[in-house]
Amino acid sequence: MKDSLRSGIQYEHKFKIPKSKTVPSLYPEAEEFVAMPEVFATGFLVGFLEWACIKAINPHLDWPQEQSLGTHINVSHEAATPVGLEVTAKVKLIAVDGKKLTFEVEAHDGVDLISKGLHERFVINRQKFDERIKTKANNFV
Repeated sequence: MKDSLRSGIQYEHKFKIPKSKTVPSLYPEAEEFVAMPEVFATGFLVGFLEWACIKAINPHLDWPQEQSLGTHINVSHEAATPVGLEVTAKVKLIAVDGKKLTFEVEAHDGVDLISKGLHERFVINRQKFDERIKTKANNFV
């Protein structure tokens, strides 16, 4: 991690919602999801917020050797967003505790505030992480 990784970092990320990010696309194997409205899925919203946080801090990491993984998410999903609208995530790093990073996050679709809350990430060394996962997988088989 670079010395520049400090609380106060802010980032804004935009994304136009395609059909592939709607509820029926979340788990196309599940007829319950397929039958639901074509609006921005909560699962994809979470990923979008994570994406914004990643983009906010990557310049402050030794990327790609250092990366960050989501460890906790506590956000609302307050309004439905149809295909074609552009969503904007605004994220702010509010705490750095060793390798644990805490963000305030929110998203807006140009009409409504669609999400707000907190997200935590943890900085990892990719090589060491991959080794631990390989060991875990080998022990399972």
